[in-house]
Amino acid sequence: MNIESRRVGSILAPSFSALANLKKKYIQDHQQEVIDFSIGSSNIPPADAIKDILAQAALEDASYQYTLNPGDELIAAVQKWYQQRYDTELEEKEIAILKGSQEALSHIPMAFLDEDDLLLLPDPHYPIYSIACSINNNPIYEMPLKPENDYLPELDQIPEEVLDQAKMILVSYPNNPTGACAPDSFYEELIDFARKNNLLVVHDNAYSELLFSGKPGRSFLSFEHAKEVGIELNSLSKSYSLGGARFAVMVGNADMIAAYRKLLDMIDFGGFAPVAKAAVYALENEKEFPKTVCQEYKRRRDVLIEEFEKVGWKIEPSQGTMFVWAPVPDSYQDSMEFTIDLLNKAGVLVHPGTNFGSLGKYFVRLALVRSDQEVKLAAKRIAASGLF
Repeated sequence: MNIESRRVGSILAPSFSALANLKKKYIQDHQQEVIDFSIGSSNIPPADAIKDILAQAALEDASYQYTLNPGDELIAAVQKWYQQRYDTELEEKEIAILKGSQEALSHIPMAFLDEDDLLLLPDPHYPIYSIACSINNNPIYEMPLKPENDYLPELDQIPEEVLDQAKMILVSYPNNPTGACAPDSFYEELIDFARKNNLLVVHDNAYSELLFSGKPGRSFLSFEHAKEVGIELNSLSKSYSLGGARFAVMVGNADMIAAYRKLLDMIDFGGFAPVAKAAVYALENEKEFPKTVCQEYKRRRDVLIEEFEKVGWKIEPSQGTMFVWAPVPDSYQDSMEFTIDLLNKAGVLVHPGTNFGSLGKYFVRLALVRSDQEVKLAAKRIAASGLF
């Protein structure tokens, strides 16, 4: 008997486990720790007050019941957050509470797409976008994100026959993995494009607070007609350093929210109540904390780029997120090959760009999650490796 379903077997999952195994083997063989830039898990602690609220709520007996209703206080906090932060009004019917954005991204094709419906995705992209389509048997069309186009898709280059089959387009800025940001003109073009071609839009806005220009991040929904065509995902994982707590929202088009809620009602019983209380407190009382987080990631970006450039690895500064998108040396034809060599020769682990799409072939992604001392040690090891 074949235990694994054909659907699961068909998933071309990125090699996260392969990287973990390579790291484990290196440590065993060399008896030396790996300096790991491969995973974007924040090591900036949350605000103490947020942790206190969560801890206190966890002691309450009522916290261990199902949370079938998110509660008026939480909905009001999200509404106030979007109004004050993004100048965007939201009705209760335009909000769904999530246990992290990943949950929604994995279920979006199931909620909105039939098997023959095509999804327009960027290349490169966060892997769950295409994995979710594979699970739901949806075809995809990958829109190239190229440095010469500032990592923005050329919407007018999508073939008509593709648009005839497409039902949805998914974009994300600030962008993981490239670190690029989108100008207002792109969102205006995207909305016009969606209206013209009868497309639903999903904007993954997980990094909206992590822009290094000094300007505040934008919400897709703050643009005219955006609610007519789409939804946005926003999260506290990166901006409030609450990745492990799992809290996010889906906001926007009321009909899309209703469809997603219908699915959610069948497969979920809500999140952990203390997390919701911590989220309310964060949104209402810790509005400056994301700025502190952003400043720290920008500082880390600058340190990494400066130290690595000293040893011959020139990296363009990312415009936002908690990553840099770094070119592999010209002598390499594949980012995975370079990733393995960098680990074996320097004890430094990065994420191969091919895990994010075919256009990541000549790039690797580095997460800004290491201390200055570790970054300098990594640069020293890279210099000794002879790779640059």
